Amino acid sequence: MKITFCGAASGVTGSCHMISTDQHKILFDCGQFQGGAEEEARNREPFPFNPAEIECVVLSHAHIDHCGRLPLLVKQGFKGEIYCTDATADLLDVMLKDSAHIHEQEAEWKNRKAERAGHALVEPLYTADDALDTLKLVRPVLYDTLFALNDQMKIVFNDAGHILGSAIIELWVEENGKSKKMVFSGDLGMTNRPILRDPVTIHKADYVVMETTYGNRLHEKNATSIKKLLDIIVETTKRGGNVVIPSFAVGRTQELIFELNRIYDGNSEYKQALKDVHVYVDSPMAAQATEIFKNNAQTYDDEMREFILRGDHPLDFPNLHFTRTSDESRMINVDTKPKIIISASGMCDAGRIRHHLKHNLYNPANSIVFVGYQAEGTLGRSLIEGIQEVKLFGEDIAVKAQIHNLEGFSGHADRDALYHWISSFTQQPHDIFLVHGEMDAKRDFAAYVKEHKGWDCVVVDGISEYELTDETRLSAHEERHASKAAPAEDAALKEFTSPEQIDDLKARLQEMHKTLDNVLYNTNETVETTVSAEKLAEIKNLVASLEKDVINLGSTITKEDRPADEELPLEGELPPKEIPEKEGKKSKKK
Repeated sequence: MKITFCGAASGVTGSCHMISTDQHKILFDCGQFQGGAEEEARNREPFPFNPAEIECVVLSHAHIDHCGRLPLLVKQGFKGEIYCTDATADLLDVMLKDSAHIHEQEAEWKNRKAERAGHALVEPLYTADDALDTLKLVRPVLYDTLFALNDQMKIVFNDAGHILGSAIIELWVEENGKSKKMVFSGDLGMTNRPILRDPVTIHKADYVVMETTYGNRLHEKNATSIKKLLDIIVETTKRGGNVVIPSFAVGRTQELIFELNRIYDGNSEYKQALKDVHVYVDSPMAAQATEIFKNNAQTYDDEMREFILRGDHPLDFPNLHFTRTSDESRMINVDTKPKIIISASGMCDAGRIRHHLKHNLYNPANSIVFVGYQAEGTLGRSLIEGIQEVKLFGEDIAVKAQIHNLEGFSGHADRDALYHWISSFTQQPHDIFLVHGEMDAKRDFAAYVKEHKGWDCVVVDGISEYELTDETRLSAHEERHASKAAPAEDAALKEFTSPEQIDDLKARLQEMHKTLDNVLYNTNETVETTVSAEKLAEIKNLVASLEKDVINLGSTITKEDRPADEELPLEGELPPKEIPEKEGKKSKKK
């Protein structure tokens, strides 16, 4: 087995890694390079493989730096399937269409200039039709289900806690009578953050491919960043200014809405100060993504689920407005009242945020607040590094507004969270490959792991290929006491049905029983009231789907599967067995 690092190998964008055996070739991710002109130009370089030879893509999540070159892959001959979680599949529909639209617009703009100058015309990186062809290949897979890619490979998606649908991928490969396991971290989120569950920790792997975006930095506590943000909003609006927040349409925008909802619907000291301040989410993609968040409640953490079960959706509040049309967007800057503007893109290199920066950067009463990672070469990075003047839409704009950078909102794990995740492996993986980080971050994190854990890491530097060896490194004690390896064809199934996994399943069943009782009761009460025909139709459709799944689950459990002396519980009852609480707030271990 070999792994070839084809992207995110010398920076934080363009994630793309090829796994090949004697029979198969697959990709982990196929992302777009983002940043300055030099990075963007890399998107037009040939893939270091033949796209037609790739059998499938296993996608970690829907951010463009992980999925943005999928339509280009299809355009150049890929015809396989794209596997991802169901929530990621929903987001892809929005992300890829929007990305294609941006590429078409950029090509149109460049061609107008080229035509006037007598230069050759350019083609968009890919088109809307390429994006539609790509979406036809997407195959959603649920979290925590064992799935065969081919006769040699099986995968499981685990929650990465980074954005909606993000996944840590476990891959088992059978080759030459031996089984090897690789874990691909994708992008890891922080623990104890709103909306999403904590990243799942994994215990066993022969090889780990791990992101290191913040491998040498620590975030301030989320609560500290929230307070700072609220103080900035209050101080800025009191002096008559606007608060402009460049934010990724998927992930950070929804977290900001959630935190602002706490203020507008709560009873904190900030509520009175902000009662007349309106919040504008000026990004059609963010509006669509927020609806997708609302339709994927299965991914929520316990706190978010409790909100939903109480009938309160925390991604909505009275002062919140989503603007979709260009005219609505322009009117935000015509309005002179102090306001909060949340707009994409998060690194300020495209999208409506550039218009809002043009209209707000020059005014010292305004504040620009960054809440996400700013890659080298981006306008966002230049602003937080103190640039005094920028060019937007052909105009020189003085930077007089206050610039703030709040890293506590970052969706990426910081150094300590990354170290906690890699430390969850009960024995040293044979190889730990560090990717998706700037070189200093990768080197510093490798040194940190070596110092505190004694484990060596491979700092991936540019496009490179590694032959993965057969043996998993074991300590002397483990080598003496290691049992004979299971047959290759049983390795994935054995780990997927381990005693620890059974305990986790029992705990989930107990929690689902409570939740289902609550949901069915509230649904019954709702249909007895006057509800719209549209809402009633939606309820009927969901009940039909739920009924099908429940009956199928019941048909899976035969009489022979139950203990001989155990009676079926009466309707509405659950066998009175004590099930221990799961460790941690929201995550699980594997």
